[in-house]
Amino acid sequence: MSKLVREVALDALLQVEKEQAYSNLLLNQLVKKNEFSKRDVGLLTEIVYGTIQRKNTLDYFLSPFVKNGFESIEQWVHVLLRLSVYQMLYLDRVPERAIIHEAVMIASRRGHEGISGMVNGVLRSVQRQGQPSFETIKNEKKRMSLELSFPKWLVSRWIDQYGEKDAKAICQVSNQPPSVTIRVNRLKATVEEVIERLRDEGMDVERGHLSPDAIIVHSGHVLSSNLYKEGYMTIQDESSMLVARALDVQDNMHIVDACAAPGGKSTHIAERMNNNGQLYSLDLHKHKMHLIEEQANRLGLTCIKTKALDARLSGDYLQGEQFDRVLVDAPCSGLGVIRRKPDIKWSKKPTDISAIQSIQQELITVLSKHVKKDGKLLYSTCTIDKEENEGTVENFLKEHPQFELDRTLSSRLPKKLVEFGRYSPGMVTILPQDFLTDGFFIACFNKVR
Repeated sequence: MSKLVREVALDALLQVEKEQAYSNLLLNQLVKKNEFSKRDVGLLTEIVYGTIQRKNTLDYFLSPFVKNGFESIEQWVHVLLRLSVYQMLYLDRVPERAIIHEAVMIASRRGHEGISGMVNGVLRSVQRQGQPSFETIKNEKKRMSLELSFPKWLVSRWIDQYGEKDAKAICQVSNQPPSVTIRVNRLKATVEEVIERLRDEGMDVERGHLSPDAIIVHSGHVLSSNLYKEGYMTIQDESSMLVARALDVQDNMHIVDACAAPGGKSTHIAERMNNNGQLYSLDLHKHKMHLIEEQANRLGLTCIKTKALDARLSGDYLQGEQFDRVLVDAPCSGLGVIRRKPDIKWSKKPTDISAIQSIQQELITVLSKHVKKDGKLLYSTCTIDKEENEGTVENFLKEHPQFELDRTLSSRLPKKLVEFGRYSPGMVTILPQDFLTDGFFIACFNKVR
């Protein structure tokens, strides 16, 4: 591994710590900025994501060897120790002596002789003595928190909501790297045809395990393939692909997607409408409109009309119009996508969930006014928190008797999902361990009067 990779990894981790930078976006920028080899890109990604994923476990391993506590050392030194121990304990491709040597060199360049000596001493102590056991921790939630590297409040919350077995599985799977999955544009080809053509381009792919529109990519760079450039596919997680089908989209409908960027669900809805009818794709962030438009152009979709606005203030723009379908894919805590964005678990607090739930409640209330009688309203999130999901549904139904849960939703979901045990009439939860997809929630309502 080039020396530069560890320096860049350290800088990236410091930005995440200091500025709450999003690790996935930051890594993309750093890869573009530095001309890394494919091998170095893989290792940089693994070090950054892995160090973030295992942050409090790494601190638990380090704490016996940092004499006066982490408060006594500068932040960059603390992060350097973390990323070095991550490599020593979780990567077997790099010799420990090389990891320690490079950490000492970085400490010398950035600090002084005393710091490099301390870094050398701590890492050699970890190498010599190994990591402390988790068995000595008597408190079950604290032990799970440190062993599986999640904040104790989140472990406790998931145990309360799902039980210890599922909570542990959520943590374990959320520490694993996600699959790359693509959604086939059925206006251009079948799933089987795209699989065959991707294999012809030398990629290792198979059918998805949950969505009928999905292909899992085991190896190969899909974004550079001719098929991607020609609009035969979109990068999207399998659980997210279920939304457009759950919405019961048909030709020539008028539909609103209220929180649409970056456009995965909007483009899928347009494909399901056979590019007929009218789809309004709204999003709060003006700079994200081009993402939706770029995807629509690449996929050959012309029925999408984009508009940057806060969907809670959409009344003037929609001018009281009633729609066949309204999708509220609401902003959420993102606790279902920790595999893709590991920094989420350290940046969120319990108060954040309550705050965002009130926004979700406001969004679904405002958008429900634009659903015509006998139309459908679909609420979805990429979180698995019951306050944000079932709690929002319960509050909405209590205040809006003209809506009821759509009991026909099951007919539009994969049979294996309905039978799995987390479906109740009109809504479904998908945990990350269920089908190795993102954690997700879908609820569909009918407007009955």
